[in-house]
Formats: sequence, C-alpha cells, structure tokens
Amino acid sequence: MVPGGTAIPPRTARPFPFRYGGRSRCSLGTVESNPQANARRGRLAAIITVGHAVKHLYMGALEDVLMAQIKVGLGLTNTQFGSLSMARHGTGWFGTVGSGYLGDRFAHRAGLMLAISLGILGVSFLLAGFAPTYVTMLLAMLLVGIGPSLYHAPAISTLSKHFPDRHGFAIALHGTGGSIGQALGPITVGGLLVLLTWQGVLRVSLFPVLLTAVGVWSMMRSFRQEPTAITSAGAYLGALVRLLKSVPLLILFVVTLLRSFGQFAVSGFLPVYLTEDLAFSTVRIGLYLSMAQVVGIFAQPAMGAFSDKMGRRVVLIPAMIAQGLLSLALAFADPGWQLVLTILVLGAFAFALHSILLAAAIDLVSHEMHSSVVSLIYAAAFAGAIAPLLAGIIADRYGVPSAFLFGGSFPLLAVLVLAAYRLPKPLGQAAAPEGR
Repeated sequence: MVPGGTAIPPRTARPFPFRYGGRSRCSLGTVESNPQANARRGRLAAIITVGHAVKHLYMGALEDVLMAQIKVGLGLTNTQFGSLSMARHGTGWFGTVGSGYLGDRFAHRAGLMLAISLGILGVSFLLAGFAPTYVTMLLAMLLVGIGPSLYHAPAISTLSKHFPDRHGFAIALHGTGGSIGQALGPITVGGLLVLLTWQGVLRVSLFPVLLTAVGVWSMMRSFRQEPTAITSAGAYLGALVRLLKSVPLLILFVVTLLRSFGQFAVSGFLPVYLTEDLAFSTVRIGLYLSMAQVVGIFAQPAMGAFSDKMGRRVVLIPAMIAQGLLSLALAFADPGWQLVLTILVLGAFAFALHSILLAAAIDLVSHEMHSSVVSLIYAAAFAGAIAPLLAGIIADRYGVPSAFLFGGSFPLLAVLVLAAYRLPKPLGQAAAPEGR
C-alpha cells in the first residue's frame, strides 16, 4: 500500500513506475518456476555471491586487521587513521554513483563490470603495500575505495531481475556472500601475518583476486542479459530525476545514511580498541570479528526472507534498535564474555540491515532503474564516510570507547525517522496496511 492508502495489486503494479518514450516499462520480470530455470538462476546467484565473498574477504581483512596494523606501522594518530577510512569511503561514493548509470545503461555487460571491479581491488591493494608514508597511503586508499564500489549495483540489479518475487531473499543471499568473506578475511590475514608483514600481505593479494575476476567474467558470459530499455543518457537522466522525487526513497536514503554513520564509526574503531586498548593479538582479533560475521551468515537470509513476507519495516525497526544499543554497549562491556557476546550479536546486523534497505528501495522502482536505486542507497551509505574522521577526533580527546557512544546514537536516530513513515508493501505481499 502506498502512503496515500491505495492498494497495489500484487505483481501487477508498482508504487513508482517510470515511462520511457511514452511507453510504460514496469515489467517485473518473469518468475521462473520450472526446475531447469530455477537451477539456472541459482547458478547465476552462486557466481555473483562467490565474487562478492571474495571482494569482502579482502575488505574484511583490510578493515578488521590490516588497517590497525597500518596505523601502528606508520605511526598514525586516530585522526589520521580516521581520514584513511574517510578517503576510502569517499571515493567509494563516487564509484557507486557511477556504477548505477553503467549498470542500467549497459545491463548486458554486468559480468565485465564485476570483473573490472575485482581487478581494480587487487591493483589497489598492491599499491597500498608499497605506500611508505601517511600521504602515500592516503592516496592508495583513494583507489582502494573505487574497486569494491563498482560491484554492488550491477550484481544486485542482475539478481533482482532474476528473482522479481523475492527481492529481500535474493539481496540477502548476495549479502551472505559478503558475510562469508568478512568472516574469512580476518582469519586468513591473521594467519598470513604470522609469516608476512602487513606490506607483504597487501602485495601478494593481487593474484587471487585477479583469478577470481577472470573466473566471474568467463562464467557470467554464459548468461544472456537483455539490453536495457534505457538507450541514451537523456532517457536515463529523465528517469533518475523522477526517481529522486519519490518521498519513500528519500526516507530510505536518510535512514541508510544515519545507520551507516553509526556502522562506520563503530566498525572503524573496534579493531583499534581491541589492538591498542585491550592489547589483543591479531589472531584473537581476527577470530572475534570472524565469528561475528558467521552469525550474520545465518541471520541475513532469514531476515531477508522474513521481510519479504512480513514487510521491511517490521524487520528494520527492531534490528536498528538492537544495533544502536549493542554499539553503545561496546563502550561498557568487560573485555571477557560480555565483549565477545556483544560483538557476536552485533555481527547479525552488519550486512542484513543494508540488504533489507536495498530490497525496500528496489520494491519502489521498475527494473530498468534497479542499478541506479542500488547505487543511490550505497551512495547514501558511503556519505557516512565522514563518521570515522569525526569519531577519530572524539577518540583522540576522550578515548576510543567514546567512538562507540558516538556511533551507537545514529541507528537510534534512524529508527525515529523510519517509525514516522509507512513504507509501501514488498512485491507479492498482501496489501494489508503496515502499522505505524
């Protein structure tokens, strides 16, 4: 049901249709029900999910272990450390916005775009491994942000078109690949750091991801993608302007921004807290943070499927409340079982909430603009890139636990915004009104 109260017949209408050249193009895609077609789209989902897992193996290794090692190795202040995260997320914002246009304009080239994304990731890690100073590392981090940001829009758009009746589950499946990668990354790099320096780990990272890029591209070529209905930049810009006038989407952008602000602040300084304040070993840190991602592996598909049936808002509000309170609890938890339990439960929401926000946004648009709406949600998330810098300034003055208090407040603010607005129903869900 749209905010005005008009019911939307399941699978026959959309709350925010687009028109190109005077023709309505709100096709939802065909729900494939025969076993052969289902097996085929299952293979496609597996390829995309594996590529996403590899991408996040690298990012999990960087964010959860290597960034703290870089801070110590280069002798950085908390503010300088925060600026590295801000630089990476800042260029990620621009890459994400650009990938929305490319994903919708050249949807039939999705496999190539995914391969390029992984290739840039590998090259950027190699360059970071040779950065000897704060300034050169800052430049390397600008490139590190670009590669991963090019992956999501074409990947999620492709999945949403092949799973038109199960957006929440399909996007959560994609996110599960991210959780698997984030779980393996800290353990893998923790073990490698026993044998190599952090510079050595970054340098050898080039080769596995390049092999993955070639594999994803070659396997994706067997899946024929129809050319997009958007045949010019003008048609795309016209559709984008209409998309940006959607009040429900604007609400989702604000909620995503607030949630990511808290997420970046907390995730950026949790490894620093474990390394510097608690003097945990890299293996121990990797184990804790990997276990948190394992929780997310199981929680994410369940939350996505539940949101398909019960509504996005029913899942988002209590989950964001939990994320905010658990982030605040990090500042007060004893460094034993209390801290471990807090980290583990927090891991259930790291990717799941973002996946459900993506599904909620995709529910609102025709399939021709799926990549763009994905890129805009990610852009709203990347706009939170300033959070680690602000958290670093606060941490330099009041201590690292203050960064958790800072970050934990933002998901709670997002709850207030979302609680005041009624989201339209997901595709295929009964049109009964959702409670405020």
